[in-house]
Amino acid sequence: MRTMTGQSAAGGGEAQRDGDDHDHGDAYGQRGGDAQRGGGAGARAGTTARGRPRPPRQPGRPDVFTFGETMVALRGSGPLKLGGTMRVSIAGAESNVAIGLARLGHEVHWAGAVGADEAGELVLRTLRAEGVEVSGASADPGAPTGLLLFEPRLPDVTRVHYYRAGSAGSRLTADAIERAFRAAPPRVLHLTGITPALSPTARSAALHSLRLAREYGSSVCLDVNFRARLWTAEEAAAVLGEWIPSVDLLIASDDELPLCLPPREGNGGSAAGIASQAGRLRELGVGEVVVKLGAQGATAFTHDGSLHRSAKAVRAVDAVGTGDAFVAGYLSALLDGDGPAARLERAVTTGAFAVASLGDWEGAPARAELGMLGAPPGTVVR
Repeated sequence: MRTMTGQSAAGGGEAQRDGDDHDHGDAYGQRGGDAQRGGGAGARAGTTARGRPRPPRQPGRPDVFTFGETMVALRGSGPLKLGGTMRVSIAGAESNVAIGLARLGHEVHWAGAVGADEAGELVLRTLRAEGVEVSGASADPGAPTGLLLFEPRLPDVTRVHYYRAGSAGSRLTADAIERAFRAAPPRVLHLTGITPALSPTARSAALHSLRLAREYGSSVCLDVNFRARLWTAEEAAAVLGEWIPSVDLLIASDDELPLCLPPREGNGGSAAGIASQAGRLRELGVGEVVVKLGAQGATAFTHDGSLHRSAKAVRAVDAVGTGDAFVAGYLSALLDGDGPAARLERAVTTGAFAVASLGDWEGAPARAELGMLGAPPGTVVR
């Protein structure tokens, strides 16, 4: 094993850019330092990124509502063509975030679709066991639960194979989302760029959820999560560009920012270029922009300026799911009413837990465990 070197979502092997629900090493892998302030004190606690008060905690109103495709995941120990044993789990960007938030003590509702099969039962059973509310989820008797296979080929390269065409998750409908959303309107709606890429019906469901968020005053968090296997950059830009004015919190890697901007406004990967892009996104209506910078950490751009947080040094075990863990940490601190510095700190911490553990979500920390990364090597907690 080695110390994580902070691969960004733009680099590395096939399972990074072209993989689906699996971010690899966004903003995790360098020694964390003090946050470097590029502006003011950041968004005030108890408000949205735009300064609008967040919906308060209310009985029956969950902290977060999210949905998308969660698949059964089979993880091999080597090349698939050689056979061997495989470990069975589940995987999905939105459900990864949901589990991460639930372990941090938040009430989260997930309303994806699974097949009316044993694989679908595994998905729902796992989410329930992790404290995620799934009463709004649906089981489709006419389509199977999706499947993905993980194939480790080199210490730092994993291939991911998908079997999701015509899956239940891709047939998610706007009506199903409306029923689940209205049953318990959330404080925050969390979306990714994966779900709208699955099918026209899933895209309609995601767009309808944005309308529901406006109706109920829910804040909107969007993790871009561009997946080239699902749609082209041009297709993604057309859809995400329509969503941008409705987004309160945008989370993206530096190479994903151009997908959220009009053509010819998304160039430039330098620090100045990223700041310019974030500023333009805020002019278009986004309240807060968080940019994951791989080995360099992450930067938040708010109405008070910019704030950077370095990544944390951990011994890398499995980089899959780190981006989702980052999002869960950031949203958790936002829901707690913390400012940008504390949000970034928790985000890089939860991301570091993920990269130091096997699996998409298995290493997500409980709230009481957040301080463990500061313990010296060899520490035994008794």
